[in-house]
Amino acid sequence: MKYLLIILFSIIAISVAGNEISVTVYNSDLGVISEKRNLNFTEGVDTLAYTNVPSRIDPASVRFELSNSSQDVTILEQNYLFDLVSPEQMYKKYIDKEIEILNEKGELYTGILLVASRDAITLEDKTGEIKIVMLSKISNVTFPSLPDGLITKPTLFWLYNSNIAGEKECQVSYQTRGMNWEAEYVGILDAKEKNLGLSGWASISNKSGKRYENASLKLIAGDINRATQRGNGMRLEKMSTMSAAPMAGFKEKAFFEYHLYTLPRKATLADKEIKQISLFDPASTIVSKEYLYFPDKGNNISVNLNFKNSKVNGLGMPLPSGRVRLFKADDDGSMILLGEDRISHTPKDEELKLKVGNAFDVKGEYKTISHNRISQSVIEEKYEIELRNHKDENITVRVEKKLYNDWEVLESNFEYEKEDASTIVFQIPVAKNGESKITLKVRLNNR
Repeated sequence: MKYLLIILFSIIAISVAGNEISVTVYNSDLGVISEKRNLNFTEGVDTLAYTNVPSRIDPASVRFELSNSSQDVTILEQNYLFDLVSPEQMYKKYIDKEIEILNEKGELYTGILLVASRDAITLEDKTGEIKIVMLSKISNVTFPSLPDGLITKPTLFWLYNSNIAGEKECQVSYQTRGMNWEAEYVGILDAKEKNLGLSGWASISNKSGKRYENASLKLIAGDINRATQRGNGMRLEKMSTMSAAPMAGFKEKAFFEYHLYTLPRKATLADKEIKQISLFDPASTIVSKEYLYFPDKGNNISVNLNFKNSKVNGLGMPLPSGRVRLFKADDDGSMILLGEDRISHTPKDEELKLKVGNAFDVKGEYKTISHNRISQSVIEEKYEIELRNHKDENITVRVEKKLYNDWEVLESNFEYEKEDASTIVFQIPVAKNGESKITLKVRLNNR
């Protein structure tokens, strides 16, 4: 269909002016919107349409009050209408009603709409003749009026009782789905691999079905508890645009058991947009590289970058959950991606371990040398763990071996630590272009 012309003879008139808006975005598909609007009331019982709300609003969360905190206006009833005008809905509402169709040749068809499928429209004209017109051949469709129950935008309809008449400033707040944010971090490892330059961005996604113009923006970092509820079944297109804010400036503070980030300037969040705003000024922290081997999980040896989120170490700030991309500059200055990892909400003074990837030149091998049953509940096993280093530098590999049941080490050619009830840990030096071998004998009691 080239065009769709909808002639509307009934128009919903709504006098609602927007003044101020505040948006708080959470990590959990949730936004809380607070608005100040000037609304016109008539004295007594009347109705008012509150438009320009997100299509994914939670209508049960709406809170209304006058700005002067008076009780002059009381909301008696609220209805949320989201059956929006669309070609499909118009056809559905006009089944068994008269419409006009103009095809691409300029031929006009008038008749009762019988069927509207994905490919064709079926009409019955005044003579009883049935006409089937392919959608691909239609130029215009004319409907006499907007059907009852269809609206052009999501709307809250209020039945209210007012002791006053005229325009009053009102405060309205509500929750909406379709809003989310997470931190995006970029870490630049220096040439000596001892320091990591870290910058953080807040990546804010708005798929709520509304544009928030010049809004006061706040972000909550933390995991809030939410009661389970049914969704309204509405869907949004999975599309977005990227928009980077020109300046940093989020101010962070503890708020209840969470952390609150406030942007001290206005921001616009367009619908179906992902906006990125700098979360904090770039910082540098001391890191250590760790080689880590889990014998029960194959031959690969992973590489971590570890650091403490402390002020002494260059950070000492809350780090909201998100993705960390790690880079290192080549000799010509080009940035090479080393790997990515995700972090959970991390308070200050906590340790962070970022998994970068698997070492190419370091491998491990694990095998069971012997297995002897001493009794029905006691087994003795002997393991061999080999570490091979093909790098031109000496390294240390942390080996974490899982041992279950009640276990006891009988023999070991390296010192070890019992990290917990089921983990034994070794710190094994491996010479450049060399290898090291752990021989471990344990007794396992499954009483």
